[in-house]
Amino acid sequence: MRQRQATQGARRAREFEAFVAGAGGRLLQAATLLTAEAPDDNPRARRLLTLSLAHTYACWDRLRGEDPYDRARQYLALRFAHGGWRRGGLVRGRPHPASPLARLGPQERLILVLRLYEGVAEEQAAALLGLPVERVHTICDRATAHLLHPPRGPAPAVGRAKVAAS
Repeated sequence: MRQRQATQGARRAREFEAFVAGAGGRLLQAATLLTAEAPDDNPRARRLLTLSLAHTYACWDRLRGEDPYDRARQYLALRFAHGGWRRGGLVRGRPHPASPLARLGPQERLILVLRLYEGVAEEQAAALLGLPVERVHTICDRATAHLLHPPRGPAPAVGRAKVAAS
């Protein structure tokens, strides 16, 4: 009995290691985009990835044909959403100014990463986040427009003469 459990545990560990080797980089990139950190300095993204992989490993035996990448991505997104929107936990640090998504809010980043980087359909993203499909569509459009056409700074004052103090 013990030998069979040890064999199953070793098989489970090998399968999970293969999954992490194949999917870990893409999940880390998604987490880095969510947290808007620099790719070489991303402690919050690494923490988010670790939590997601730990959850996926804990339910590994219950997946039964379900894609482990989908499970890990869902947990990553939900953990970011719950930690980011409500308690400020994973977005407490400042975004890196060089990050392309630094100008967006956490909700906009999450929906943009799910829709454009991960290729999740609007309906699936809406179901995952508990939002109406129209809201996901609107947020995605607004965030995309904000990235493509960033707001300009204040216009310089033209035609104003400086008054000399006498």
